[in-house]
Amino acid sequence: MPRTARPTIALTVGLAAVLLAGCTDNAGTDQQGSAAAGATPARAQAGGNPSPTAAPPPTGPYVALGDSYTAGMKLPPQVGEPGACYRSGANYPSLVAKELSLAAGQFKDVSCSGARTGDLTGPQKVADGTNPAQLDALTADTRLVTLGIGGNDAGFMEVVTECAKANLVDIVKGVITDSADRISESPCRDHYAAGSGTDDVQRKVEAAGDRIGQVLQDVKKRSPKARVYVIGYPGLLPADPANCLPVLGNAVAASDLGFLVEKQQQLNGMLKKRAEAAGAVFVDLAGPSAGHDMCAGEDKRWVEPPLPAQGLVPIHPNAKGQEAVSGVVLKAIRG
Repeated sequence: MPRTARPTIALTVGLAAVLLAGCTDNAGTDQQGSAAAGATPARAQAGGNPSPTAAPPPTGPYVALGDSYTAGMKLPPQVGEPGACYRSGANYPSLVAKELSLAAGQFKDVSCSGARTGDLTGPQKVADGTNPAQLDALTADTRLVTLGIGGNDAGFMEVVTECAKANLVDIVKGVITDSADRISESPCRDHYAAGSGTDDVQRKVEAAGDRIGQVLQDVKKRSPKARVYVIGYPGLLPADPANCLPVLGNAVAASDLGFLVEKQQQLNGMLKKRAEAAGAVFVDLAGPSAGHDMCAGEDKRWVEPPLPAQGLVPIHPNAKGQEAVSGVVLKAIRG
């Protein structure tokens, strides 16, 4: 039996247990490069001179829409109702509103942990009540909208959990056969691809894209004068899986970490494509968050690892991450 078998199994079991017990909402990320500003305009100019009369940056009224990565799940102070939306008064929308000097009546955050695109147009039931349809917060007077959603539709947290489980099974098989070699080089990728050209995760991402495209059209109808920003997801994993060894050890095969990175890229790529098609601005967080993934040191990371710092949520942004995201969003808003 390999000397590292039992510690690796323990870490993998812990990873799967934490994900299954602690996170019911999902989020995805991306490691692809981006412009320094983190924003992609809806219509990139193909040559020519920039407009001499650029529109002034939007202010309020501002409405924030989204899931737990927007809400700031369990980050203090927790504000608003229902409480199980786990909406933070220090999330990036709140920090953006503060920086823009918006009065209380000029800012409305209706984001909610666990939200999917269907919860934008219909009520979302949570543990202690119901969050109204998020798009109902929009009015004809709304001038600024941020939308951060799509990870739950793509089932990304379930993918992370399944990868942990698949790798655990693979490790146990290796222990039983008294072999130090992994039974499969990429058990999670094998699980989702199953020999097909397009895996299940990619199909979910594409389906989520169709729904987000419809949502963005609805936003435009409800708030025709608003400038809309689609917020991508910050980096969850480093581009080089070897950088995760100090945090994850061998609990997840390097090739499966690479598979998760690919899926994150597809998710953020879909959000960018849908934002541009709808005339919105895509705010990329993958580039700015490089080096701040969950495998970075505690003083650098924007996203917590599977075993997070006390009181924080695994695989979710910490306070440092929310503050950093607010800076990227503000830079995009101000052009």
